[in-house]
Amino acid sequence: MRPDLVAAATDDISERYLRKAIAEINELAADMARAAGSDRAPVLGSGHPLADIFLLKYGPQPSELHEGVAFFGRAGQAMLKSMQRLSIDPTAIYGTNCIKYLDEPEEEARVFLARELHIVQPKIVVVMGEDARQCLNAVRFPLATEIEDRPGAIQRLTPTIDALVTPDVDASLDEQAAKRELWEALRALGPWWSALPPY
Repeated sequence: MRPDLVAAATDDISERYLRKAIAEINELAADMARAAGSDRAPVLGSGHPLADIFLLKYGPQPSELHEGVAFFGRAGQAMLKSMQRLSIDPTAIYGTNCIKYLDEPEEEARVFLARELHIVQPKIVVVMGEDARQCLNAVRFPLATEIEDRPGAIQRLTPTIDALVTPDVDASLDEQAAKRELWEALRALGPWWSALPPY
């Protein structure tokens, strides 16, 4: 087969996967809005729907609740700066919260998170903080192993997904020592990213 035809076929397949992921993310957003009810708005994940890197923190901050977008505000800016320092393509990132809206039952939150992970199919989940780690472990993702509280260590979540535990980004932004701890744990993402095989 001619190389140009192979490239065109690969591009077509990638485009189909992307359209499918976008449709599934939109369906998930509609389901979250129905679950939240008319008096609350859910905080939706943000980023590429087929990202390699899945940023996960526990609950939304006021700016995220106001805008309805995960990682809107200080946490998002801090993570973008960190990704730039690590030479990570920002289009390879998707960020979300375990809790999608105020007073959401944890069991429901885990169902939505499992759906999000199935849609995005990341290569790594960056688990930000103890509450997020416990939430992810409680999802009981198929073939998953328990993620341990070992900040900065790349762990195996499933046969196809790694995990990296860091301190909670929201709790790390106002104090220099906490920022340093977050950065030290996050630095492992740079070598992990550079070792990824090209598509």
